[in-house]
Amino acid sequence: MIAGREDHPVIRVSGLRTRFGQQLVHDGVDFSVAKGEVMGLVGGSGTGKSVLLREIVGLMEPTEGRIEVLGRDTRQLSERERIALQARWGMLFQDGALFSSLTVLENIQVPLKEHTSLPRDLIEEIARVKVAMVGLGPEAGNKYPSQLSGGMRKRAGLARALAMDPEILFLDEPTAGLDPIGANAFDELIGNLQKSLGLTVVMVTHDLDSLYAICDRIAVLVDKKVVVGTIDDLLKQDHPWIHDYFHGPRGRAAGAARG
Repeated sequence: MIAGREDHPVIRVSGLRTRFGQQLVHDGVDFSVAKGEVMGLVGGSGTGKSVLLREIVGLMEPTEGRIEVLGRDTRQLSERERIALQARWGMLFQDGALFSSLTVLENIQVPLKEHTSLPRDLIEEIARVKVAMVGLGPEAGNKYPSQLSGGMRKRAGLARALAMDPEILFLDEPTAGLDPIGANAFDELIGNLQKSLGLTVVMVTHDLDSLYAICDRIAVLVDKKVVVGTIDDLLKQDHPWIHDYFHGPRGRAAGAARG
């Protein structure tokens, strides 16, 4: 946890329960994220990592509980208030979720056109700046998603997520499908952007290298709840899944690689 920020979290989840029919996915999830923190969210298959992320950003409704983002209870907002709050964060979906019929530049311009009344030429200039910010060449701006590699699509999706200069960045499996070199480069990009822009980042991932590289703390979904701590904290946990995850071959390799 970032020192001195515990009492003023950017995100607070309290008593969250999620049920799909007879299936209970979350049962009393509680955790908070401090301003400027990078929080990893991990768990086994079926533990509801992406579901939790989507509930925080308002794409899904939990069965019970309270979700506060930037001091606002997301379940108590009017439509106008909800749209205004959502303009203060960006989200990168696992597959980039780019509009296939739009170029990269046009994709980045979508949230700017939706949430601002900026002149067209300024919107176009902002889009070009965001392309450069994520490490894409200027020629990428005029390409369609189908003309990009998987890594380039993720960077383009990230550029769109950053279009509104958000305070919070949500990432859903950002390195999934990338080779080790590409994944490492993307981790470095996220880390550099977080530091330079002062972002708060919440990242669903299964990539242990990413956890070691850029996360301040990790929220582990186990037994329908969360266990939160630094990697050092979690290495001391005796919960079977947590122990196997961080002490298994991949966990030991990731730890060794990061010293």
